[in-house]
Amino acid sequence: MPRDTTQDTKTAALYRMIMPEHTCPFGLKSKNLLEREGFRVEDHPLRTREETDAFKRKHDVKTTPQTFIDGERIGGFDDLQVHFGKKDADDDGLSYTPVIALFSVAALTAIAFTWYAFETLFTWQTLGWFVSISMILLGLQKLKDIESFSTMFLNYDLLAKRWIRYGYVYPFVETGAGILMTAMVATWLSAPAALFIGTVGAVSVFKAVYVDKRELKCACVGGDSNVPLGFVSLTENLMMVAMAVLMGIATIA
Repeated sequence: MPRDTTQDTKTAALYRMIMPEHTCPFGLKSKNLLEREGFRVEDHPLRTREETDAFKRKHDVKTTPQTFIDGERIGGFDDLQVHFGKKDADDDGLSYTPVIALFSVAALTAIAFTWYAFETLFTWQTLGWFVSISMILLGLQKLKDIESFSTMFLNYDLLAKRWIRYGYVYPFVETGAGILMTAMVATWLSAPAALFIGTVGAVSVFKAVYVDKRELKCACVGGDSNVPLGFVSLTENLMMVAMAVLMGIATIA
């Protein structure tokens, strides 16, 4: 006789906003996570603002969605991640994921350029393109919200603290130098520019992290970054310095 598995099915009750003008994205994520964990979801849509507010008052919560398992309230999506061990309860949100993704894309793009130009996967030029493409991508992250970038930048950059407008100029210089270096033109302009901002940046990061021992977020991937200020930021600036020096030497030679 086939075994009845209905008794083994885990059930969770999920209360989430599904309104004509808005479907809560965290509700969708919660439902998906529960299903991936093998739960049958009893979906309870909250279809009006009044219904949502009444639910919050009843359960004394400030946000939705809310998940209940075996009658116990687990909480919102973040709480659900902690419950299933997907996230540390003490997680401070800091992550190197953005820069890992950015540098990975830069490396693959440099390899693609190399294959197109030389029909091989790697030459010394690949390293140069990797650095210059990284500069372009990092600059774009800053340009998407210059105000937020400049605010975070002021926490540690020595020149920006003395000349506020430098925080607004920096993203344009980094992006522009990266574009010129990728095209391998106007080295007389791109190399000194990259050397200047890279040197100032490296000194600023070294002082803030290794001398003053400050724990800050890095503005390297924009003002909304959760990347810790430290080795990655220092590496970014040193790469610019190295690229500028090598291109300057190659031009002179």
